[in-house]
Amino acid sequence: MPTPPRRDVVLLGSTGSIGTQALDVVRRAPDRFRVVALAAAGRPPDDLGRQVVETGAQTVAVATDAAAGRLEEVLAAAGHEPPEILAGPDAATHLAAYPCDVVLNGITGSAGLGPTLAALDAGRLLALANKESLIAGGELVRARVESGAVRREQIVPVDSEHSAIAQCLRSGRAEEVRRLVVTASGGPFRGWSREQMRNVTPRQAYAHPTWDMGPVITINSATLINKGLEVIEAHELFGIGYDRIEVVVHPQSIVHSMVEFVDGATVAKLSPPDMRLPIALALGWPDRVPEVAPSMDWTRAQSLGFEPLDEDAFPAVALARQVGAAGGVVGAIFNAANEDLVEAFVAGRIGYLDIVDTLRRTIDAAPDFGRPRDIADVLAAEQWARERARAEIAQ
Repeated sequence: MPTPPRRDVVLLGSTGSIGTQALDVVRRAPDRFRVVALAAAGRPPDDLGRQVVETGAQTVAVATDAAAGRLEEVLAAAGHEPPEILAGPDAATHLAAYPCDVVLNGITGSAGLGPTLAALDAGRLLALANKESLIAGGELVRARVESGAVRREQIVPVDSEHSAIAQCLRSGRAEEVRRLVVTASGGPFRGWSREQMRNVTPRQAYAHPTWDMGPVITINSATLINKGLEVIEAHELFGIGYDRIEVVVHPQSIVHSMVEFVDGATVAKLSPPDMRLPIALALGWPDRVPEVAPSMDWTRAQSLGFEPLDEDAFPAVALARQVGAAGGVVGAIFNAANEDLVEAFVAGRIGYLDIVDTLRRTIDAAPDFGRPRDIADVLAAEQWARERARAEIAQ
């Protein structure tokens, strides 16, 4: 089989977890990918400087003029000719429309929404790892799809669960899909009752059994907020109703998600937990990239287990379904308030169970913002959510 032509890649969020693993994929497949532009906040400048030297990126975007100055100093010390440097809060958004074959959006937070829309509007294939683009800005993305300005096929998910679903969906036609089954490890408190979790500490919540992630995502995985966010993402990505998206607990994190078809068949995607696989697939979509991640060892005895989700102990998934069904900017409120509540829990200002309980009260108190017209509407809803959550915390 002939090797597909090499793709030019714009990498947004290059110094974060997704960005650094994407660069590892590029190292392993230099005949498939070439990084032509990088975007990062600019801290630390040494990391970004090393990436510029390694990739030979022609253009780099950083968040501030100060970060641009520090990057120039690092590159000068390395004897490397500086590339074109874009600086400012909108630099990554401008870079997202840069001429290329695929844009990987690994930016964290709502700062990634503008680049997502810019990449889609420019007609680029978008490898999407920025969840806020669909949780907070799903209405804006969907409006483009519904108008015909953007094709849903332009968006290729990077999250392991959604990548798995995208792969399983190749096994049948859209009208043959009965439901999507999103798997969850269950986190560190799988099998615990709500009462047992009352005095959980941040140290306990950080002890994820499978993945090594940042603090917010790790706490979200403990509360299963993260799984609720993934249900909303699955709806936005694949256009499947919330009543046809299920969550099942799978402690081994080997089955990354499944699709059930109308004839009773269920197709699952299995692999060891390694984010380089879904990153490589998103960059090369629909073609696979050889030898980027380890495969299953079928010579070793192993078991795969599945358990129903205990929604009494973990009510976050049901709350997320309500949020998704409400639409508008409620997803933005959900996500932003949760970030502040997680921060308060880590700082010891609220208890573990208060995260989801306070999140529910914040959502219930939200005014009707209507459908968002632009990013400013999404950010306004997020600001209200943070202020309301902080008021709840103070009480």
